[in-house]
Amino acid sequence: MGEEVGAHTFSREDRARYREKVRRCLDVFAEMLRESRFDVERPMTGLEIELNLVDDDSRPTMRNADVLAAVADPSFQTELGQFNVEINVAPRRLVGTGTAEFESHVRASLNAAEEKARTVDAHMVMIGILPTLEPGHLTAGALSANPRYALLNEQIFAARGEDLRIAISGVERLATTADTITPEAACTSTQFHLQVSPADFAGYWNAAQAVAGIQVALGANSPLFFGRELWRETRVPLFQQATDTRSEEIKAQGVRPRVWFGERWITSVFDLFEENVRYFPALLPVCDPEDPAQTLAAGGVPRLAELRLHNGTIYRWNRPVYDVWKGRPHLRVENRVLPAGPTVVDTIANGAFYFGLVRALAESDRPLWSQMSFSAAEENFTSGARHGIDAQVYWPGLGYLPATELVLRRLLPLAHQGLDRWGVDPAERDRLLGIIEQRCLTGRNGASWQVATLHRLESADHLDRPEALREVVRQYVELMHSNLPVHEWPVTD
Repeated sequence: MGEEVGAHTFSREDRARYREKVRRCLDVFAEMLRESRFDVERPMTGLEIELNLVDDDSRPTMRNADVLAAVADPSFQTELGQFNVEINVAPRRLVGTGTAEFESHVRASLNAAEEKARTVDAHMVMIGILPTLEPGHLTAGALSANPRYALLNEQIFAARGEDLRIAISGVERLATTADTITPEAACTSTQFHLQVSPADFAGYWNAAQAVAGIQVALGANSPLFFGRELWRETRVPLFQQATDTRSEEIKAQGVRPRVWFGERWITSVFDLFEENVRYFPALLPVCDPEDPAQTLAAGGVPRLAELRLHNGTIYRWNRPVYDVWKGRPHLRVENRVLPAGPTVVDTIANGAFYFGLVRALAESDRPLWSQMSFSAAEENFTSGARHGIDAQVYWPGLGYLPATELVLRRLLPLAHQGLDRWGVDPAERDRLLGIIEQRCLTGRNGASWQVATLHRLESADHLDRPEALREVVRQYVELMHSNLPVHEWPVTD
């Protein structure tokens, strides 16, 4: 959510004061854009990975406080559920061997953290949804101790006024209810951050939206939830439903959801922040003492605390980020469409494909979004989440075709060009994009491996579903530590 928030009881006056303050922040942000007060030199990229914690029997373990104490590394932090942690990777430039440096750093950090987690009987798993989660794991008692999570839970249900209904129809069907937001904790993701200038932001965000469906199709890794085979990236509909503040009647009125793909291409980063303020009421109306207008007038850099906190409670799949680093403000596109895992090398390959592709598209002479409707991009996103690597998608000039064919014919060459523009070492470029190519040629990603392994265990080994799910996780963890790219994973005992 961007900022730490303590326990609060909010009054009507708090909400009115916050609304005024967040609008003042928006005005100051607009003035900063006009005056070009942003860091645009040496753009950086960043990475966050959310992880699940399991015990020796491959079941979720509610031990994140113990794990974090054992790991004792400030780059690891709490997440919503007690069976989650998150690693925030230090930002880097892509030029040269930046991608290899990302990979070596993440592998070393995760290996060291895993060794320490074992001392408290826990193991870390990079996976979009943990297959062994059961309804009893997603209760109010599973929320992490940080007060912001209890407060967020309270405010979402106060806005909603009734329990959450979760209904997902995929290969199998699931219908259940929840009286807390803990089902959101089942959804663990990889988030790529890309620093861009205000002038370039719209092009990069539009490009990220246009390729989101392709990303999720290739990277799907969440096919199993509560013992059911659902979407190949079940994390998408589950996250949308688990944070929905709208009752059925409010949905019918066309009120926008807080987990949002969006509804149009943009011309400025201001469009996104302005939509957030205009369409969404505050969930956490906490006011900061800073007067952003006074700070700006005095030559300082305002934190825009209310605008940032509000932005953190609106879950766009590609989210705009305003931040201040070493006294200088900057803007980032936060790409949130991918699940965690399966391996570190798969994660870095996904990142290379994304960073290269969006740069090539953003700098194209004829923007893709001038040829493609926004609704087509959203349709691709849904198709990629539902069908994974077997998805059919739309692309201008090609019509509907398999996502893998589109990547091989059109998108890999574009990603190649984009990585060259970032200055990525050619050997690194070819290594990482080669992993994406092989994933397309083999039709194997995290979701397809999980499903194939589950079916084999049930049919050939005659395991019941709960036992088979535990074995899926056991094999997954073993292969994850091998760091073999997922297209090389065998479906065996």
